[in-house]
Amino acid sequence: MNPVEAKTTLEQLARGIDPETGEIIAGQSPFNNPQVIRALFFAVKELDKLGGAPEPAGRAARERPENAGRSWSDEEDADLLNTFDAGMSPKDLAVKHRRTKGAIDSRLVRLGRVAP
Repeated sequence: MNPVEAKTTLEQLARGIDPETGEIIAGQSPFNNPQVIRALFFAVKELDKLGGAPEPAGRAARERPENAGRSWSDEEDADLLNTFDAGMSPKDLAVKHRRTKGAIDSRLVRLGRVAP
């Protein structure tokens, strides 16, 4: 992990978003404590001062899908369930919804389509 990746993760946590799944963090989570949120934003500002670390040679930068970290609309949930029920794979669903496969897997569990 480099400072840019760490900053992205901390920013998402500070905004109440699970960086792995893109889901909103539960209200009782320690990440929703105002003191913790301020500490996370402080850490983000300090990482800004460091700048981005270059990637090792030959290693492509990790790109996140366009909708990674965004909340799910009711319409997108309905489309996800319909296309999953029609047989589309989670990998293809991730491409279609412009999200990570982990976010698709997590959402399908949350919506009760697959067991945790």
